[in-house]
Amino acid sequence: MNLKLRLTVLSFLQFFVWGAWLITIGVYWFGTKHWGGQEFGKVFATLGIASLIMPALVGIIADRWVNAEKLYGILHILYGIILVFLPSISTPENFFWIMLIAMMFYMPTISLSNSIAYYILKNNNYDVVKVFPPIRVWGTIGFIVAMWITNLTGNKDSGSQFYIAAAVAFILGIYAFTLPKCPPQNLIPANATLSEKLGLNAFSLLKDYKMALFFLFSMFLGAALQLTNMYGDTYLSDFGKIPAYADSFVVKRSTLIMSISQISETLFILAIPFFLKRYGIKNVMLLSMFAWVLRFGFFAYGGPEGFGLGLIILSCIVYGMAFDFFNISGSLFVETTTDYKIRSSAQGLFMMMTNGFGAIGGSLLSGWLIQQYFTLENGDKMWQEIWLVFAGYALVITILFAIMFKHKHDPEVIAELTH
Repeated sequence: MNLKLRLTVLSFLQFFVWGAWLITIGVYWFGTKHWGGQEFGKVFATLGIASLIMPALVGIIADRWVNAEKLYGILHILYGIILVFLPSISTPENFFWIMLIAMMFYMPTISLSNSIAYYILKNNNYDVVKVFPPIRVWGTIGFIVAMWITNLTGNKDSGSQFYIAAAVAFILGIYAFTLPKCPPQNLIPANATLSEKLGLNAFSLLKDYKMALFFLFSMFLGAALQLTNMYGDTYLSDFGKIPAYADSFVVKRSTLIMSISQISETLFILAIPFFLKRYGIKNVMLLSMFAWVLRFGFFAYGGPEGFGLGLIILSCIVYGMAFDFFNISGSLFVETTTDYKIRSSAQGLFMMMTNGFGAIGGSLLSGWLIQQYFTLENGDKMWQEIWLVFAGYALVITILFAIMFKHKHDPEVIAELTH
């Protein structure tokens, strides 16, 4: 098997073991377990908590002591072991702690899988810029396939979704040990301070008003990034409580409908260079933010058939723009405005603000709001009001960003980065 194909398999499985449950866990939580929204917010916050702590620590271990491919394999096997316990958990409190441990093992493997791919490609004289993106797209395809398998096997409301993810995680863990060796590079000086080892020196960027503003808005928008992953499938499944829609395609195959979002991601990634060159980084970020307004707004007025179904599909299509445009344009902003000596740390700070602090805040606050103000006495959710609140939040962020954030478009810099 050639190297590019082996790394494609790695990327596919990396996101398969996440996609098997990430979108459908809400259906299991609310529909099967009948647990509360506030506790659900805490469970989704585990992704953010793990993103704050583990990637940096695992990165240090891989840089100094353990082959990256072996560490990667061990983490996936441990992740699979923890997932096996989740279906037997009987309280939301215990579920939170077990999921937190699972995320501590899984979240650092996302960046570690990139590091492994980069090292193997560079070590075999491949052009990483050209070769890696097509490999990474298969990660999104793996996520989609996992969603489809979970839905089509009748497990979107079952604990078996965790068994599916666990089984593939074991396979991936073993597979990782067959990859070419990725030994520690020891790029971090032995006399480096703890702050430098953890990439905390990038926090000095917060002294600059423009950078501080960028990271602040990154955190605010990061709070919205997982909301439809948290509640989207549950929202569509809840149409089944209306007798006329109980057997509709949207209810029975809600996960397949939601997968249009990930399919859209793969397409919008290809459009990013065009939009960046034509409109610049700030405008692309603004497009992303307004796309989040549309994402939530279309859901608010969606339905299982006719015009409502069209709005749901449109919501899934604009998700690709909403998610990709901000993450990639934001990353390019960091790349073009920070000193090369702290560029990797600055990228880590960007991820920390979005997938760490932002995700934690969004998960906890949305769970609390829904439980306190948008859940009826019988447990039903006021979905239209929920989505409109989320849309209003995204609109406020968009307007404030447009007014407060100043950035001049430099076509030459963008052309160099997106050639």
